[in-house]
Amino acid sequence: MSTITRSATTRELAAFLARLSYEDLPEAAVERTKELFVDWVGSALAGRDERPVRILERFAGEMGPSGGPSEDLISRRRTSPLFAALVNGAASHVVEQDDLHNASVFHPATVVFPAALAAAQQTGASGREFLTASVAGYEAGVRVGSYLGRSHYRVFHTTGTAGTLAAAAAVSRLLGSDEETTLHALGSAGTQAAGLWEFLHDAADSKQLHTAKAASDGLLAAYLARDGFTGAERILEGERGMAAGMSSEADPGELVDGLGERWAVLETSFKYHASCRHTHPAADALLQGMEERGLGAQDIARVRARVHAAAIDVLGPVSDPRTIHQSKFSMGFVLATIAKNGSAGIDDFTEEALRDPELRRFSEKVEMVLDPEVDAAYPRRWIGLVEIETADEERFTSRVEVPKGDPGNTLSREELEAKARKLAAYGGGATASEVDRILARIWGLEEEASVRDLLPAGSQ
Repeated sequence: MSTITRSATTRELAAFLARLSYEDLPEAAVERTKELFVDWVGSALAGRDERPVRILERFAGEMGPSGGPSEDLISRRRTSPLFAALVNGAASHVVEQDDLHNASVFHPATVVFPAALAAAQQTGASGREFLTASVAGYEAGVRVGSYLGRSHYRVFHTTGTAGTLAAAAAVSRLLGSDEETTLHALGSAGTQAAGLWEFLHDAADSKQLHTAKAASDGLLAAYLARDGFTGAERILEGERGMAAGMSSEADPGELVDGLGERWAVLETSFKYHASCRHTHPAADALLQGMEERGLGAQDIARVRARVHAAAIDVLGPVSDPRTIHQSKFSMGFVLATIAKNGSAGIDDFTEEALRDPELRRFSEKVEMVLDPEVDAAYPRRWIGLVEIETADEERFTSRVEVPKGDPGNTLSREELEAKARKLAAYGGGATASEVDRILARIWGLEEEASVRDLLPAGSQ
């Protein structure tokens, strides 16, 4: 049972979300939201042919309507907002390239944008309204994730739990919900919030289900609230609310401090490597150390990655990866990929790579150990620290303070565009000319009358 030492309420958060307008947003937040949307579209298109996504898309085809206002980016069918959010939410979280907010350990884009885009296409929202709603979703999800804290993340996949409220917040803004209606939407979202890490042991497909359901359940909660459906008014702080049942260290300050002054979109990181974010600091540190010393994979005898506890919790169960997705959650396999290829991009993780004896041999040279300094800095700072032993018994340490993609070491627009193009090509989700058109629309999104028809229907 968590102990709450100061006042912070779901209502306080709901009031801010309901009042938020485009005019409240600093220019930097608007521009970053467009960049995050570009990044998300690439991830969604890349997931097009992945097996779990196709299964969910088939389900949507059987259970959803044969037409509608919202785009299923995978099949290019038009369907209802609910099923578009479901499929696009799954697609954008499967290739491990979607964004991450460090302090909350939460992937905002994969739940906020599917829900916001689906609802915006149904309501006929403008680009400005879509941007405002997306910022609201990021604020809600990041704050709820940070509020629930590290103890929550040990068992619960925060993107599935906090993500349901994030989606509800974004859609509520698009529906023009007032404070009371937004409060009820958050209540209904919170009571549906779910997502457990147990799937890592089995290489199960649950991670995609988490984001699919968070996006669609949040949208469901917002539409129900619009029509008068009530939800728990103290879903976060109540005696039987989320903090009580899902956290032992809920921090109310994280929920409401700095509302309207700090912006979650400006604190969110892009993923440079196509693997679990917990591998990125060590991957950057290994790459840096190898480049500085002029080493190849054959020159390295052992790598000790000094990590935070959550990295061990999430990556530790994956000692012998058997699927491409599971290999992205193996510290040994990711560092082996970095050592051999000099990169860990989306094209580096393949069925052939899984069977590569060189990668397997190198992965056995890698171990993870808990580092007190790295752990104390986490989750606000993700320090990369590796100890490297060479074949001729030289030992040295490589350290990275700010991983590539973090706000202090961010991707440029050129890098984001290149990433989006590569992701779209990987999944076969859009042609080069279609990506050109999408990028042009997104960079001018504040001038767009609507966000409908990102892709032409039925052309693939």
